[in-house]
Amino acid sequence: MISRKLPVINELGLHARAATKLASLAGRYESSIKTGIQPPLIDAKSIMSLLLLAASQGTELIFEFDGPDEHEACSMISRLLADYFGEDQ
Repeated sequence: MISRKLPVINELGLHARAATKLASLAGRYESSIKTGIQPPLIDAKSIMSLLLLAASQGTELIFEFDGPDEHEACSMISRLLADYFGEDQ
């Protein structure tokens, strides 16, 4: 299992479009991907659960990756957040 803290750096936070991108990317992996501000963590493959986090800019999210492709999933999700969910801000 891999555990990482990743900041939400985009200006609008984890809004609907960003949550959809995150859930879609997480859904590509066989590994379990959980996230949240504090335990208990939620399923990062669920758009509704992600939206309920109401994570604004600057929020540190805990991510846990567990499964056969956990390293790739961690790398790609880290990139997505670092790239402002592809929104250039």
